[in-house]
Amino acid sequence: MLHSPRLTQLALSIALAVGAPLATAAEPAKAAAVPATEVTAKAPLPLEELRTFAEVMDRIKAAYVEPVDDKTLLENAIKGMLSNLDPHSAYLGPEDFQELQESTSGEFGGLGIEVGQEDGFIKVVSPIDDTPASRAGVQAGDLIVKINGAPTRGQTMTEAVDKMRGKIGEKITLTLVRDGGNPFDVTLARAVIQVKSVKSQLLENDYGYIRITQFQVKTGDEVGKALAKMRKDNGKKLRGVVLDLRNNPGGVLQSAVEVADHFLTKGLIVYTKGRIANSELRFSADPADASEGVPLVVLINGGSASASEIVAGALQDQKRAVLMGTDSFGKGSVQTVLPLANDRALKLTTALYYTPNGRSIQAQGIVPDIEVRPAKLTAEVDTENFKEADLQGHLGNGNGGADRPTGSSKRKERPQDDDFQLSQALSLLKGLNITSGK
Repeated sequence: MLHSPRLTQLALSIALAVGAPLATAAEPAKAAAVPATEVTAKAPLPLEELRTFAEVMDRIKAAYVEPVDDKTLLENAIKGMLSNLDPHSAYLGPEDFQELQESTSGEFGGLGIEVGQEDGFIKVVSPIDDTPASRAGVQAGDLIVKINGAPTRGQTMTEAVDKMRGKIGEKITLTLVRDGGNPFDVTLARAVIQVKSVKSQLLENDYGYIRITQFQVKTGDEVGKALAKMRKDNGKKLRGVVLDLRNNPGGVLQSAVEVADHFLTKGLIVYTKGRIANSELRFSADPADASEGVPLVVLINGGSASASEIVAGALQDQKRAVLMGTDSFGKGSVQTVLPLANDRALKLTTALYYTPNGRSIQAQGIVPDIEVRPAKLTAEVDTENFKEADLQGHLGNGNGGADRPTGSSKRKERPQDDDFQLSQALSLLKGLNITSGK
């Protein structure tokens, strides 16, 4: 058996770790610490379990087939504690912590895939636009069953992400399973992932389109600028906007609040509830309205998670937008990044968030107002017949205006021409304007 002085010293060391200050904030911001006494006052140290921990550690060091140092054992123990809480809590070593900071700033190295876990496998939550993954056809919902031939079943998300990230330019082969079909390989080259979180354009006169690929620190500002630019390009007030949150895996909570606020003038946007006082936050809209109250359709799907669901839920509850698409992912928890010594950190789930009407989205998701499933659009061959304006000697229009012969109505390709859900959203906006008489 271990000597009691050794046990006491180890117990004290673990007590310092357990009693470290906890904090809560929007992912991945840092917040004020809560005194350790508030966290540990109601929970005395489990001395019997600590004795067992110390004994197991000594037995491993003494009897394992290869030598194992204290640092490795303790770090693995910490990882084990976090991995068994929920899929989103994790211990971040120096490299992982740095990667998290880079991802929220908008530039990092990798394949461009946001992942989760399902039945022990690594699951694609969403590919990020304009990255090796999206260009190779990786889709939300794909299961990654192997990475470079090594099975992923049983691996943590952190371990899988570590294997997918690496030297820029190196190739990596993912074995995917889609919709229960046969496994197939996709080979990708790692690249510097520079994510522009907001893209916008006019779909046609008077109707704008904003796509948010993920919520970064500056996303709220970028959406405000996008609305102003589309209004300027249109030359007058817009008659409708499509906000596309499909395959958006989430990100910074504060940015989600800012985006929703661009479309709201009053009322609650989101609130969070956790076990400690600092985790209970409420965010409300201010009176400014960057969207000028134009009709709004929000597109969501199974890859819309976390911060995307906050925006969609707020706009749905406040009756500000019509939600269209398919059910969202269902991640209704808030993670707080708690920096530790030596450039390490804990990413810890500290709260659940709720929509203005008190809905928790955790494991349920947002249900759209109008379900529209993806469909492949195939344009028919244009076999236009001659028109009156093609006939020689035809009469002009008595009210004036140019003739419109065959071929005069041809137009350049637009995003909605090969995106069924987007075309349906645009049609809905037009219908809302017609029925309202605007």
